[in-house]
Amino acid sequence: MKQDAAGLLGPDGPLARQTPGFAPRLPQQQMAQAVEATLEAGGTLIVEAGTGTGKTFAYLIPALRAGARIMISTGTRHLQDQLFHQDLPVVRRALNSRVQAALLKGRSNYLCQYRLSAVEQEGRLNSREQATELRRIRIWANQTRRGDIAEITTVPETSPLWPRVTSTTDNCLGQRCAHLDDCFFAKARNEALAADVLVINHHLLFADMAMKETGFAELLPGVDAFILDEAHQLPEIASLFFGKSLSGRQLIELARDTVVEQARDAADFPLLRQRAEVVEPAVLTLRQALGAAERRALWREAAGQPVVQEAITGVIQALDALREALKEAAKRGKGLESCHRRGEELAQRLLLLTGENASPDQVRWFETRGRNFTLTQTPLDIAPLFQGRMAAQPGAWIFTSATLAVGQTFDHFAMRLGLQDYTGLRLDSPFDFARNTLLYHPPTLPDPGAPGYTAALLEAILPVLDASQGRAFLLFTSYRALREAAGRLTGRLTYPLLTQGEAPKTELLRQFRSLGNAVLLGTASFWEGVDVRGEALSCVIIDRLPFAAPNDPVVQARIESLRRRGEDPFLDYQLPQAVITLKQGAGRLIRDVNDRGVLVLGDPRLLSKFYGRVFLDSLPPMPKTRRLERVQAFFTTLLTTGCDPP
Repeated sequence: MKQDAAGLLGPDGPLARQTPGFAPRLPQQQMAQAVEATLEAGGTLIVEAGTGTGKTFAYLIPALRAGARIMISTGTRHLQDQLFHQDLPVVRRALNSRVQAALLKGRSNYLCQYRLSAVEQEGRLNSREQATELRRIRIWANQTRRGDIAEITTVPETSPLWPRVTSTTDNCLGQRCAHLDDCFFAKARNEALAADVLVINHHLLFADMAMKETGFAELLPGVDAFILDEAHQLPEIASLFFGKSLSGRQLIELARDTVVEQARDAADFPLLRQRAEVVEPAVLTLRQALGAAERRALWREAAGQPVVQEAITGVIQALDALREALKEAAKRGKGLESCHRRGEELAQRLLLLTGENASPDQVRWFETRGRNFTLTQTPLDIAPLFQGRMAAQPGAWIFTSATLAVGQTFDHFAMRLGLQDYTGLRLDSPFDFARNTLLYHPPTLPDPGAPGYTAALLEAILPVLDASQGRAFLLFTSYRALREAAGRLTGRLTYPLLTQGEAPKTELLRQFRSLGNAVLLGTASFWEGVDVRGEALSCVIIDRLPFAAPNDPVVQARIESLRRRGEDPFLDYQLPQAVITLKQGAGRLIRDVNDRGVLVLGDPRLLSKFYGRVFLDSLPPMPKTRRLERVQAFFTTLLTTGCDPP
């Protein structure tokens, strides 16, 4: 008798027989049943699967058995690689499946043969280090089959060479490229078109949806079903791709690429180079006009300033002059033709983002960082746009994450994506939180808005760090608080102190795991997608409730929009978002059945405000205390005996 998906994940199933360390879990089997039913009947399923459920196997088994074309999308390229290279092969072997699977990333993740040759021919490198990196890239380029830049570990991800030897939608020559037959991205896309199961990431998914909206092309093939993992990220990522943006870096790259192509195909047209070289100073002048500090703000806060208007006019004039010369030069070569097309598109975008006619259902804002700036127009409500894409692609839609519910419902998540007729399934973690964890709320802390709050919190948690013997994450809601904490803790801890920004994230996590007793200070990027199992992480400390900054331009505009519609911005938007974020941060603590530890929530509003109960009810069932002695006893028992804490 043919087993269903739940049976395949049971004690007598192939995963239990063939996978070392596999343990059958009822929530995993329940999720697999729900996914299997949705893939067969169609419709929409939302599943919150608590940490330890094993949701990846729970959707991979029905996906490989469905006999349908299925697209699986996850939150990051790292998770995408893990899913395709680690989890998928395990399930395929267990099922003896011959389903054809493919991995597809965005264009900029693949080496571009044309642009690599252009950089080599140009020969303009800023350092010996870059020259060494370019030689390493060339050696790898002659050996690689896939051209995925994640394969090469001898060139840092942050190397300035990568944007020069990869392409984007803006600068790709497409069908006009002489290297098309050897194009790594084209090969990956062709594999994707032929695959039964396609693994992508959310950024690529929405890039495709946005391209469909413009009518230019469809990057991804049509499929019968979508499985969207880490689905809590979807509303924010969708907002980025359903909007419009333009960066100073894009304008500068256009000018620099024009110089390269002019030297290659139009050496007798020096005016083109001269006009290209005017663009970069004009862009940098606009960056200076937006203020020296790094900031995110509504565009209206800068648009009326004469110095900004003058700088915008300078960029428009420089870009118009370049476009005029590119129009004449476009017939000289495919690279110049591409630069001309890019110039036209960027000019249209610049006028849209800086012009006077702003749409009431969009928010225009800008961000400055280092020498770069970005102008962005973001829709305030992406639900109608997302629903339009779902309607155009009927079939099964499955949304899953460890953090989708607020309290017991999916109302907030469903509202943001416009999901109405759906089946909801909320599965608690199989881990024993009641026995293996403790939630500590330090007493007598001041209001988090008070000037001395961070200092008071650090004094309160120093005894906790002593009790845990380091082995802790301190998660902050702002860089300002993180920097203050780093300054105050330096020299006061007997344990290694690691601070976000001192090294790449992957390196910090490697050090944290290998040291075994470190204290790591992190902000947003450490709240999710970080998996540290075992005793190295035994304490997670969260400084305050993670409400989005009300002065963030998009948050500010959404609050104003909700008020105009007669809704409550706090209850309908700010509170649910903060609950989901807190669940992500708290989820760093227990990653394995044998993990044990203490979660410290410092914000006194958890107990003093009416909404504190919403946060607490959304967390796993942890014993709670306000007594430091109980925290110390928890760690003493754990460290000295290895037995269950009191």
